[in-house]
Amino acid sequence: MTPDIFATRSVETHHQYEAWRQRWRPVLDVTADYPADQGFPAENMVWSLGGAAMSRVSAPPVRAVRRSGDLRRDGIDHWVLTYCRTGTTEMTTNKASLRAPPGVPFIWSLADASESRRSQVERVQLFLTRDSFRDIAPLLDGARGTVLDTPLGHLLGDYMCALERRLPSLTADDMPVLNRAVGAMVAAAIGPSAGRIAAAGSQIDLGGMERVRLCVRKHLNSPDLGPEMLIRQVGMSRSKLYRLFQHKGGVAHYIQEQRLLAAHMALSAVPPQTIAAIAQMLCFADASSFSRAFRRAFGYSPSDVRDAVMAGAVPAMKPQARASLDNPDFSDLLRCF
Repeated sequence: MTPDIFATRSVETHHQYEAWRQRWRPVLDVTADYPADQGFPAENMVWSLGGAAMSRVSAPPVRAVRRSGDLRRDGIDHWVLTYCRTGTTEMTTNKASLRAPPGVPFIWSLADASESRRSQVERVQLFLTRDSFRDIAPLLDGARGTVLDTPLGHLLGDYMCALERRLPSLTADDMPVLNRAVGAMVAAAIGPSAGRIAAAGSQIDLGGMERVRLCVRKHLNSPDLGPEMLIRQVGMSRSKLYRLFQHKGGVAHYIQEQRLLAAHMALSAVPPQTIAAIAQMLCFADASSFSRAFRRAFGYSPSDVRDAVMAGAVPAMKPQARASLDNPDFSDLLRCF
């Protein structure tokens, strides 16, 4: 899938803020929460998912207002699930007030008048149409204006991040299944029950895997990284952790694979670090065992990468290894699905 991308870096510095305002103005009135005359570096990517859309935003602090008259003009009344990787949102609607810290998703609706203040943020959002998600409409309407600070709510945030990373590999044929999967995960997070949790099992697992992935990436340089650390850090049972990574050859294999990918990146830097230093940094027993594991994974040695970088080239990574590793306004994008 190819997203629509809008970035203010393509605009002259003194016009960036106004360009960002125009991007959102059909839906929201956005005002910078700091002097923006020296530039407003921001980016928005939107993927159309059939009956939904996913948006990713990186932007400086703003205030955003949606008035009751806006709904009458644009007719857009989607539910919005928001998850901020960084940054805090404070929002008041005609239904409720909320404060969402980073790492905690919240739900609101474009059918409501709202006013929000957002710090510097990096966020992902799911926009859900009422026609496509009418079967869970009572749940979504009942949850408007709430922060989902629950275990399943946190897994929903992890699931949204995992979904965003996988969107480039999806096609239009995947959209009907994807929308049903999204609906099942959202229903389980908002109104958990035994039946809804069972129906969203695969999506809950994907959220759990994303949480483990982020923990592994954060602690790659720690000699303590292993199943015991992950169980403590992620709050997951041993049996579930092992089940989630069984298809990847096990937890230990996954950790080593991620360390080898990190090693490849480190060797590709200019100037490259020494092989011994990289082996030590990524907790391999010694340079020899690191070199053997690296060759098994990529088909060439660490020294081959180092020599190629010094010569101005990098060997092509194996496909299976690599796998681990004109702008319409916003209202048009929301109408197009």
